[in-house]
Amino acid sequence: MSLEGKRIGFGVTGSHCTYDQVFPQLEKLMEQKAEVVPIVTYTVRNTSTKFGKAEDHIEKIESITGKRVISTMQEAEPLGPTAPLDCMVIAPLTGNSLSKMANALTDSPVLMAAKATMRNRSPVVLGISTNDALGLNGVNLMRLMASKYIYFIPYGQDDPYQKPNSLVAKMDLLSETIEAALEHRQLQPVIVPHID
Repeated sequence: MSLEGKRIGFGVTGSHCTYDQVFPQLEKLMEQKAEVVPIVTYTVRNTSTKFGKAEDHIEKIESITGKRVISTMQEAEPLGPTAPLDCMVIAPLTGNSLSKMANALTDSPVLMAAKATMRNRSPVVLGISTNDALGLNGVNLMRLMASKYIYFIPYGQDDPYQKPNSLVAKMDLLSETIEAALEHRQLQPVIVPHID
């Protein structure tokens, strides 16, 4: 399946250490001629870390997509009724946003866009990056795994001995996962060996 002309929301949450894996996938979607609508959480918009300044991340996303990022609830809400998406991606998806999504808490532009997309019965693709996916957040991960319209970029343990509860998506499988999700299929295998 071609992604050319597909309207894809791309939500970015605050797993700053994963951006170097995610931004090349954003570039790949643009090369595939998808229409990418960038959306960020308040954390991405406002928080600078050792992995870079918030304004630099925003500038990078906007330069790749050629669009201004959506960063408020008011801007994200129309993605349901008046400006629908063919697919919504959240990558990286933090454990915090994962737990909120699994429990129907919509308190960021990214989660609002995901809710709007599911309302339209269109797929939402998740690229997890969390240190507690196999810990307390495991129940939330499984709830989303069993949810309609939700698909996962295949994921695995990124550091099983030092961080045994941590899971990170294989971000280079993003395009393939979107293609499968648009056909209402989960790309398999969903649990894969993860090598950095």
